[in-house]
Amino acid sequence: KAKEVYDVTGAGDTVVSTIAVGMACKLPLQASCVLANLAASVVVGKLGTSTVSNTELALALGEESVHLDGGVMNEDQLAIAVEAAKARGERIVMTNGCFDILHAGHVAYLEEASQLGDRLIVAVNTDTSVTKLKGPGRPVNNESRRMAVLAGLSAVDWVVPFSEDTPQRIISRLLPDVLVKGGDYSVGQIAGGTEVMENGGEVKVLSFADGVSTTGIIERITKNKLG
Repeated sequence: KAKEVYDVTGAGDTVVSTIAVGMACKLPLQASCVLANLAASVVVGKLGTSTVSNTELALALGEESVHLDGGVMNEDQLAIAVEAAKARGERIVMTNGCFDILHAGHVAYLEEASQLGDRLIVAVNTDTSVTKLKGPGRPVNNESRRMAVLAGLSAVDWVVPFSEDTPQRIISRLLPDVLVKGGDYSVGQIAGGTEVMENGGEVKVLSFADGVSTTGIIERITKNKLG
């Protein structure tokens, strides 16, 4: 719908192309149609044949209070959701990790990270990436299971996989307001930190809970099995 119609030229093309993009990004048909309707509402508010920018569509999403589904998303889906959330004035927090065997330390860390903003994104290493970083035998849980468990936490809004050694590329694309990393890091060591700060964001380092780690859990399980 439009608040005021100036020119309907190109509205149909806008609807068809937006639905096509939504389906290509594997959005549900209903969500794709909602986006298409909003995109057309922007176009008919302009004179002549016009296009719709990502920012205009995000603003339209914000005005209509439309929320794309949370949980596990691919990168393109998440980019749309993040831009819409930013248009609504929401503060985006992002962190990353393998999260192979989710434990109390992870949960406490994610809850603390979520308090820094309105929405928390967790970028998760794919199985290939985990094996490369952690070695043979890892991950214990495949990426689908790891992401499903994370998405079930109340502190987490969106979960997205990445296949590179570091999340620098996806962080540079999403540009959260706050980038969070757990452990003994300096801000300069955190992948994507420079890009976030150059965009006006913050980078924070949070402490992990002492005495709890995935490696330690695996070692205890192995020891008990052998013993």
